[in-house]
Amino acid sequence: MVGSGGREHALAWSLSRSGDLDELHAAPGNPGIAKLAHCHPVRADDQSALVSLARELRTDLVIVGPEAPLVAGLADELRHRGIAVFGPSAAAAQIEGSKSFAKEVMEAAGVPSARTLPVARPPCVLKLDGLAAGKGVWVCRTQDELDSALEVAREPFHVEELLEGPELSLFALAAGETAIAFPPARDYKRIGNGDTGPNTGGMGSFSPLPDVGDDEADEILETVHLPVLRELANRGTPFQGLLYAGLMRTADGLRVIEFNCRFGDPETQSLLPRLETDLLPLLAGDLSQELAVADRAAVTLVLAGGGYPAHGDQGTPIEGAEAAEETGALVFHAGTARHDGRLVTNGGRILDVVGVGETIAEARTAAYEAAARIDFAGMQLRTDIAANV
Repeated sequence: MVGSGGREHALAWSLSRSGDLDELHAAPGNPGIAKLAHCHPVRADDQSALVSLARELRTDLVIVGPEAPLVAGLADELRHRGIAVFGPSAAAAQIEGSKSFAKEVMEAAGVPSARTLPVARPPCVLKLDGLAAGKGVWVCRTQDELDSALEVAREPFHVEELLEGPELSLFALAAGETAIAFPPARDYKRIGNGDTGPNTGGMGSFSPLPDVGDDEADEILETVHLPVLRELANRGTPFQGLLYAGLMRTADGLRVIEFNCRFGDPETQSLLPRLETDLLPLLAGDLSQELAVADRAAVTLVLAGGGYPAHGDQGTPIEGAEAAEETGALVFHAGTARHDGRLVTNGGRILDVVGVGETIAEARTAAYEAAARIDFAGMQLRTDIAANV
């Protein structure tokens, strides 16, 4: 497992429950992952060290969590050396690495998305063309908002029409032109309650959705993911891994906001607790089985540092993580470290607290009751995740 965030901890948690798992290793991992796997001090962006580690361990499968190593070609390097990997090639990962490339693919595939605008005029959406850890998007309804965005946005950027409607995320496990879909999920991108403040990597999520049923996932797969997978295959860059579509339900139907080339964070943390199928064979490429999903709900709360999303937080002591787990909630480590035996902050988003219940309301209550047991100086969390659902 390559990575060190909450998504990787959730994946490690799910993989650790597999009967097919012999050993689980992580690079670099985090204190939460360390309870489930052997952690190695190798950065996710150190390709040569990761390849050497995989060879040394005689690894059967490498799972790449973050997008940056995939866009940089880590999967290519591993496959070139005969090491199986869950994750697309650098060429296929451009579906996330370049907004202009993604637009070109969607247009060729006939997949509806927001129109590209020749000039930045409000209302519009400004997007950085490359990777930005979920923070390179500015929704500009007024000229003042657009002026502010243009002051901080670096080129190249991409300008789109502003779509309105509820958003959803749909993940598809893909192998060339074959794919199977996870249930829909929804995340919360803004830092503040009521979707206010700057965009973040995600402040919470939940599944299932009240307005898009689990049974609608296959229809979305047919109209959104599969045409894109066919187009990528036709270009000689077949996609192997997780194709994630960020979608919006507009008055004119579903529109694609973006594609990502990896598991989403924090949607993964809400989806995996609902999964009853063994995840490991799926990631190893066996897409012959259907996903079995439990008829239960999950709600994820992201606990962030005081300066997030402008900057991270390091070294602040964290209290109550184990007490939160004692309530029955899941606590995934997103940006933590150990210092002199104490759990401390080490990032922007620090912990993910996941409540599970028969209904969204039950899961939400469980998540907030568990989160109330955690404390660190400056801690931020939204209080409206999955409210009024």
